[in-house]
Amino acid sequence: MTMHHCNDYQHLSSRRDFLAKSALGLGAVALATLMQPWQSLANQQASNAATAQALGSDTRLGLPHFTPRIKRVIYLFQSGGPSQMDLFDHKPELLKYQGQDLPTSIRGMQRQTGMSAGQKIFPVVPSPYAFRQRGQSGQWMSDMLPYTAQVADELTIVRSMFTDAINHDPAATFIQTGSQQPGRPSIGSWVSYGLGSENENLPNFIVLLSRNTGSGQPLYDRLWGNGFLASHHQGVKFRAGKDPVLYLDNPEGISHEDRRRQLDYLKALQTVQQTEIKDPEIEAKIAQYEMAFRMQASVPEALDVRQEPNYIHDLYGPDSRKPGTFAANCLLARRLAERDVRFIQLYHQDWDHHGGLPQAMPDVCRATDQASAALVQDLKQRGMLEDTLVIWGGEFGRTTYSQGKVTAETFGRDHHPGCFTIWMAGGGLKKGFTYGRTDDFCFNVAENGVHVHDFQATLLHLLGLDHEKLTYKYQGRRFRLTDVHGKVVKDLLA
Repeated sequence: MTMHHCNDYQHLSSRRDFLAKSALGLGAVALATLMQPWQSLANQQASNAATAQALGSDTRLGLPHFTPRIKRVIYLFQSGGPSQMDLFDHKPELLKYQGQDLPTSIRGMQRQTGMSAGQKIFPVVPSPYAFRQRGQSGQWMSDMLPYTAQVADELTIVRSMFTDAINHDPAATFIQTGSQQPGRPSIGSWVSYGLGSENENLPNFIVLLSRNTGSGQPLYDRLWGNGFLASHHQGVKFRAGKDPVLYLDNPEGISHEDRRRQLDYLKALQTVQQTEIKDPEIEAKIAQYEMAFRMQASVPEALDVRQEPNYIHDLYGPDSRKPGTFAANCLLARRLAERDVRFIQLYHQDWDHHGGLPQAMPDVCRATDQASAALVQDLKQRGMLEDTLVIWGGEFGRTTYSQGKVTAETFGRDHHPGCFTIWMAGGGLKKGFTYGRTDDFCFNVAENGVHVHDFQATLLHLLGLDHEKLTYKYQGRRFRLTDVHGKVVKDLLA
């Protein structure tokens, strides 16, 4: 190795010195990227813009790919997995097999959870609830849903849904983000990214959670997260009670004018920073501060259900006057939809019935049935159902066999990804229509299967978005909600 005298400044470097120093320089560049991620993010954003322009995509301009059938979505997510054969999928043939072991030819190679995989037998348990055909369309529903039965002719029921995940967290993450692995953008974030906002005073994507629902799997903020999309596409969670959005109000002693001056000074400083480092997240922060300022006036007005007449509260049920209930959140969803919020997501837990189903099912249906139907009726009477999509469903279904011992009083059902039911109502869909079929044991899809990615592709299609073109380049790959799968279920479209 060449030795240098401390005063020998004119000595020329050897090739070995040059390569060694170059390697150190590359490491410094990598470290700088890690320490200052906005630099790579800025380049990534520029690449995304160039890609969008090259592909002719207009989603970055807030425009749909084609004429949309709907403007907004209200997604009533029933966390835990409602039992399809106890609510929508009538299987009278199961009475012949009551208590018998589910045939291995039906079980096939489908996975079981660790909670029932060790069972010696899988006893078939028919639904204890009576089913009837509802409305002029004659759609089958159980007596557990008397209010939903009243809107049967507005519903599109899909009995042949299936998913890839068998446990709650990956299954909920999958249907909400298109991936079982956390970190991808949620459906609402993709819609916000693709279509932008129609109300500058409220977020594009708002989340409402039922509280005090008893037992239930935890719900994580990443289910409505923005993933690798810009942060202003993240779902904003509105809480029940006095402060629906934390830290939205001014601190004591700070006036509205003081807040305005503060934001103006902050914006000036952030604009200087943005000029220097070109970080798109700085622009997002500026926009979020301004949104929060406008929300100080818009949120209290939007969430003030005291303005609603008594007949509306009667329609949604007595719980509509109790903040944080599913009924109250359904009423708020309609008020937010009136104000052109693009995507409204409700989460209700307490559908995870591994045991005690005959006792638990009536309670959760009483909490959700009337308000779900009222939302459809309310939107229709206001002329809003024509351009709104309402979705009701969970992350997977339940087994036709009992988990554990069956007694005369009680039983439970395990997770089942092989088939489950959702319903939808609104613009662009066939009304009073049932799609898909399961086998006589309600264990396998027998006809017209609809995968989770197909459901997501169809949802985006109704909004005027092509799921194959709504992409975002991240870490060298173009991502989309449906990954590399999914097809629009055209048989559902009116």
